[in-house]
Amino acid sequence: MAECKKAENAASCNCTYPCSRKGICCDCISYHRRRGELPACYFSKEAEKTYDRSVEAFLEDRNS
Repeated sequence: MAECKKAENAASCNCTYPCSRKGICCDCISYHRRRGELPACYFSKEAEKTYDRSVEAFLEDRNS
């Protein structure tokens, strides 16, 4: 579990939204899961910039 809380994760995190969970993968995933969303790392670079983390946006991104 410690792997998901490493500061080094922030360097590879593709999320452009400024938040306190950047690079803390397990906290990020838990946060988005509670909201019925997916984290930025599931989205393409273009789709991530919209900040729409919905499952619908993910499916649209993957089908485009």
